[in-house]
Amino acid sequence: MRLTPELIVRAYAGGVFPMAESAESDEVHWFEPRQRGVLPLDGFHVSRSLGKTRRQGGFTFSCDRDFAGVLAACADRPATWINPEIARVFTELHGLGLAHSVEVWTSDGALAGGVYGLALGGAFFAESMVSRVTGGSKMALAELVARLRGAGFALLDTQYLTPHLATLGGIEISRAVYRTRLAEALERTPRLAFVPQNPEAGDGAFWQPAKGIGGSAGGR
Repeated sequence: MRLTPELIVRAYAGGVFPMAESAESDEVHWFEPRQRGVLPLDGFHVSRSLGKTRRQGGFTFSCDRDFAGVLAACADRPATWINPEIARVFTELHGLGLAHSVEVWTSDGALAGGVYGLALGGAFFAESMVSRVTGGSKMALAELVARLRGAGFALLDTQYLTPHLATLGGIEISRAVYRTRLAEALERTPRLAFVPQNPEAGDGAFWQPAKGIGGSAGGR
């Protein structure tokens, strides 16, 4: 089945998302979990160890600077649901301004971690995240949460709740509750949360979610 950006947008707006069995699989399956994983934007937990890593590491942050690199890093693992078809369509969605990435960089310019996903209205559907150093994915997620909060997003969908996400404040909600929250989020027109940055320009929105984010209206 060939995925198109239009199909993906309709599916996510209806609460459904695709996954492949493996990177080598030609088939894509559609899912709508009975219990949906979400990360409340006002409930993200920044642990002491994460804060220490952030302060001591000299990390910088960017948005959409290396979407392809983050996507490829997320898929570069022994077991993945990201096959070439899913990677292709999300690359197209990025070109259309709908799919975005947040990157974390080390002081020497290497990718430390990242997260990517799809933004529709006031909902962000986090697809996958990756760590190249300890705490890399957590810092990327913290930066994402800060941007979404500051821009007025209402929903951060994680699809499923993993033990890792639970430690960061993730919860499960029923399919019915999710659909209600999704419909409300899609009606929103948030400010621009994904303004590309050069990582040397500053530390992003990690500790100050209301700052460092574009303030002009951004329809989708």
